[in-house]
Amino acid sequence: VQLQASGGGLVQPGDSLRLSCAASGRTGSSFLMGWWRQAPGKEREFVAAVSWRSGATLYADFVKGRFTVSRDNAKTTGYLQMNSLNPEDTAVYYCAVDPANAAWKLLRYKYWGQGTQVTVSS
Repeated sequence: VQLQASGGGLVQPGDSLRLSCAASGRTGSSFLMGWWRQAPGKEREFVAAVSWRSGATLYADFVKGRFTVSRDNAKTTGYLQMNSLNPEDTAVYYCAVDPANAAWKLLRYKYWGQGTQVTVSS
């Protein structure tokens, strides 16, 4: 399984970004796609996840309704819509896949994308 994350960039506080994660290879039809982020000097932290078959979602508390995770089954692409961005959201964002559909906010994802940089600054 290969994951290609894209959509990061430099934005101002209050702006929005939509990250994409294109999955290829033998993903199967029942897997979990998660989004994680890592800021300089900090540990990687869970952001959100979506179950590909059911569409069930889970968010980190700090998302506070600002982010929305979704997927396009036909394109095997996941999305993370991020609104009301603030400087604390600055990090490298990673998408990951757990074929077992069980990891959710645990760091047990088997496949990881290369990451896309999100910088929020005025």
